[in-house]
Amino acid sequence: MKKEKKHFSIIIQVAILFLIGVLITGVLTYVSESYVYDKNVKQQTEIHAAEIASETKKAVTELPANKWLMKYWYEHADELDIEYDVLYDGKTKTAEKARLFSKKHPELQLEYMDTLQCSSLPEEDQKLYAEITYSWLITHINQLKQSYNISFLFLCVSDDPFDKQFFLVSGADPGAKRGTKYLEVYPLGHTVTVAGSQQYAMRRALEFSSHLADAGDYVDYYSYMTSFGGHYVFIGLTYDLSEIRDAVQVQTQAGAQMAILNQLILSGVCLLLISLFVLRPVKRVQKHIRSFTETKDSEATIEGLSKVKTRNEIGQLADDVSEMVNEINDHISEIKTITADKERIQTELELATRIQAAMLPSDFPAFPDRNEFDLYAAMDPAREVGGDFYDFYLIDDDHLALTIADVSGKGVPAALFMMVSKILLKNYAKSITSPAKVLEAVNNQICANNKEEMFVTVWLGIFEISTGKLIAANAGHEYPVIMHDGTFSIYKDKHGLVIGGMAGVPYKDYEIQLNPGDKLFVYTDGVPEATTADNQMFGLDRLIEALNNDAAVSPEQILKNVREAVNDFVQDAEQFDDLTMLCFEYKKKED
Repeated sequence: MKKEKKHFSIIIQVAILFLIGVLITGVLTYVSESYVYDKNVKQQTEIHAAEIASETKKAVTELPANKWLMKYWYEHADELDIEYDVLYDGKTKTAEKARLFSKKHPELQLEYMDTLQCSSLPEEDQKLYAEITYSWLITHINQLKQSYNISFLFLCVSDDPFDKQFFLVSGADPGAKRGTKYLEVYPLGHTVTVAGSQQYAMRRALEFSSHLADAGDYVDYYSYMTSFGGHYVFIGLTYDLSEIRDAVQVQTQAGAQMAILNQLILSGVCLLLISLFVLRPVKRVQKHIRSFTETKDSEATIEGLSKVKTRNEIGQLADDVSEMVNEINDHISEIKTITADKERIQTELELATRIQAAMLPSDFPAFPDRNEFDLYAAMDPAREVGGDFYDFYLIDDDHLALTIADVSGKGVPAALFMMVSKILLKNYAKSITSPAKVLEAVNNQICANNKEEMFVTVWLGIFEISTGKLIAANAGHEYPVIMHDGTFSIYKDKHGLVIGGMAGVPYKDYEIQLNPGDKLFVYTDGVPEATTADNQMFGLDRLIEALNNDAAVSPEQILKNVREAVNDFVQDAEQFDDLTMLCFEYKKKED
């Protein structure tokens, strides 16, 4: 009894698929919303940073001598007496310095001094001016930082490859500590080594005027401002986005959870409807199919299926199964008939194989009473019957005809055409001494009634035993191979048109002188075109190599050596064409 396999309900499988889909959708929702929120935060941050950078740049450029001042601050950072947090009460050191400067240079206005005026001052007053304006600028930068509530706002100088930053101005909140430790507000002249992301951001800012870069929970924004003496000045802003990202994550998680809950409810409703309106009628159809499988009662099965009234694909399925049951009954009868026909055809093919084999000379040695020559031939069809053939026969006591041919196509049609061609060639060869004339006569007769437009390639030779002279003609067949002085080589004879191609075609004889010990090897294209599984062909070079590996052996062994070489080459690849070969050896003249 056949063991029944364990099955799972399709509703359970569909429910699992729904659950997997809900989870995947939830994850994708969470990831996509996180990405969108994060992208929006960065876009807003970049817009905000660009506005602050613009105001910072404006604060610097309000001083007409700003480029001179930045260069002076950079070159004399260690010499300046800087007051970082200035109160506008007129009592600060900076206010005192301003009064002193105005007293020394009443003709100059500090807020409007240009580069020429600055560079014309004595060194002591240049330093005094640089200290006053720096304190004014740092006060303005501090106000910008406090107004916009950003983590860091600074001006820095950096040189290619931007691995270090020299801090010019750093904004600070009230009471913030200025120092050189990490996360402290850096004073003028402090130099730090920066990470690769910051180097990349400054390089991009130099190329595109500004750039926003990730730095963990922070984002860095750099805006290129100006340059002096090969040094580049950047406005830098740093935002702490950790709180914003935490809020975004909480919001995104809540949205993903709600999406999953909604999809679970929708999935439950869908599963219930599928169970009622899909699975129940499908099970009824399944029940009747199993009943037919067990009982083969087509009438009861068709009657049961007719009760499935759903007007959808399931109802159509029930109708289709009913039709299929009727067709199965018809097919069973047809199969019995077809099986009988196939057995008859197979029997006829086996008979055709035996008939074709009987048509070819197969008794060797072929002429045991003739010691002047030896020959051997073999044909291995790709199917039950093939289109290749060989033939040899004595025309008279001194002339031996040798033939090898290849009919187009395979199977029974090729075999029938082969038999006709073989008979015609032999009949004409016994009455016409010229191979070329034989081919002409056979070609004209075949072309006279060749409605199927089949053709055959033929090599025909007539060997004069007493002299060793071989006269041959070639109708589109493979080149023969001749062994002279112990070595086989291709003999490139002139080819005529194939037999059956066109009536009235002339063919040409040629002559080869064979000496005692010489051999002739002819074959069909199935030998050089034997193909491996990866479509490599055996080829003429391998054929000649196989012939010359042991050229002195008998014609029978020559054929065995070639067949073994072909088999070793193609391995387990399927044989697609007939393999036919004939080898003739001229041994000695008759006494």
